[in-house]
Amino acid sequence: MKFSNLGLANELQQAIEACGYSQMTPVQEQAIIPARRGKDLLVNAQTGTGKTAAFALPILQKLLDNPQATLSGSPRALILTPTRELAEQLANTIGAYAQFTQLSVTALYGGVKMGGQSAKLKNGVDILISTPGRLLEHITLSHVNLANVEFVVLDEADRMLDMGFVADVQNILHNASKQHQTLLFSATSSPALNELSHKVLRNHSVIRVTKINTTAETVAHVMYPVEEARKTDLFKALLKEQNWYQVLVFTSTKQQADMLMAALKKSKMNAAVCHGDKSQGARRRAIADFKSGELQVLISTDVAARGLDIQGLDYVVNFNLPYLPEDYVHRIGRTGRAGKEGYAISFVSREEENTVAKIERLIDSKIKRIVKPGFEVSNRVSLLKSVSRNARNSRSNKASAIQISFQKTTGNKAKKAAPKGKKA
Repeated sequence: MKFSNLGLANELQQAIEACGYSQMTPVQEQAIIPARRGKDLLVNAQTGTGKTAAFALPILQKLLDNPQATLSGSPRALILTPTRELAEQLANTIGAYAQFTQLSVTALYGGVKMGGQSAKLKNGVDILISTPGRLLEHITLSHVNLANVEFVVLDEADRMLDMGFVADVQNILHNASKQHQTLLFSATSSPALNELSHKVLRNHSVIRVTKINTTAETVAHVMYPVEEARKTDLFKALLKEQNWYQVLVFTSTKQQADMLMAALKKSKMNAAVCHGDKSQGARRRAIADFKSGELQVLISTDVAARGLDIQGLDYVVNFNLPYLPEDYVHRIGRTGRAGKEGYAISFVSREEENTVAKIERLIDSKIKRIVKPGFEVSNRVSLLKSVSRNARNSRSNKASAIQISFQKTTGNKAKKAAPKGKKA
């Protein structure tokens, strides 16, 4: 179905064409029309399937259908998102959709001073995009009044739950108008997400574009068994042999990211790191340099990478597997977007094998194993047998040593106890 069939306002249709869009994606086909009709929605769809347009376009259209004066600190639409990167990305994308309208779009997030944000709010805002924590700060300082909010979007709702924002979200919704429409978007599903949906949605419809917790069909999954200590060497070897042009690498901790960055820097590889200890400016520059092709490698933690939308990204490498299997879906959603092919490559140590099994159950697919010559890992079963055998041998040797010691001790005691001049 084409966007031109939706009967959108001329300003929106012009913006869609300027963005290079023509044909709608499945999530847009299924969500835009009921959202325009005012229906609360719970939408499960993979990352990179066009979810932003699926909720932004119907909201923009409804704002244009019912024009009102832009008020100071009083938005008509509120979009909550878990991270500052995603807030910025949404502001840029929705700003592009609204570029031929008079509607204003503002993003709030931590890591920057409050003054500039409060000034934008004072000047007036129609669509407010924010992380939960920073929005609550502005609410406390009376910079924002949510009494006139007509639309609320919870984007990446599953991630907000994982990051512990559920209480903040409920607090924010308590401050919002009681009559607002709510759209909840998520890449994965869980019992906690379903519980949240029943708390914040009214008589809602559920849209599932694909099987829950699946990954894009355009992504090829492979894993390399490797010892934890040799992951950096394996990465550098593959980077050189396969001539990867742009690679987004995920680590599970900031320390792992910094260690990999130091190793790549030592090898004079063009790379940057992006995690919570870096300033917002440094993170923004790293992402911009990576998008422009100046960097070959961008190393990131899960939280810092939310909102990354890099056109034509071919490779995502899991240097360490995520703690939660659902995060695997989020990570690899950075590649294989908009129907293009991508590769999800995971380095798996022996200690991470149980996580692989959980991921495979979640995505309902086996991940292809590739053994890189020179980086082989001994078979886990063989290793356990070897450890068990060594333990048994150790116990046997210890028992023999005790027996010998006992015999010597007994013999010595017998000698000491024998009468003088007689043999013991």
